[in-house]
Amino acid sequence: MAKVEMVVNGVASTGDVEGRTLLSTFLRETLDLTGTHVGCDTSQCGACVVHVNGQAVKSCTMLAAEAAGATVSTIEGMAAPDGTLNVIQQAFQDHHGLQCGFCTPGMVMSAAALLKENPKPSETEVRDYLEGNICRCTGYHNIVKAIMAASGQDVAAVAAE
Repeated sequence: MAKVEMVVNGVASTGDVEGRTLLSTFLRETLDLTGTHVGCDTSQCGACVVHVNGQAVKSCTMLAAEAAGATVSTIEGMAAPDGTLNVIQQAFQDHHGLQCGFCTPGMVMSAAALLKENPKPSETEVRDYLEGNICRCTGYHNIVKAIMAASGQDVAAVAAE
């Protein structure tokens, strides 16, 4: 067992982990931050996306020990302390960018990374960026609309798939 320390959603967090403990497992089981979903354990679905030192990573393929000393942001850290949704979360709600909600945390975290990198992406850029995130319910159209809306762009022009 090894002790890992990191800042998660602005809070200093510590836990004992085995060397093989995944970051997703540490977040969910040690810190009880269950918004980070695990859908595949193979880095295919993107439901486990979190930000580590400002970079989007799939937490099911990163060891918790690799995040020692890092700043980690999860879906729980996206909303304001009073529970007010951030602009991306609100856009997902407003534009029906979710159905079952399983992929939503990873989609929101990926969208946040995209908009940080490219504040006004084209529809094609949004679709390309989300290539590593799988949604089995929505067909992506409303997810793309939500991200375009969160970027302050007109969603009326978003083409149907």
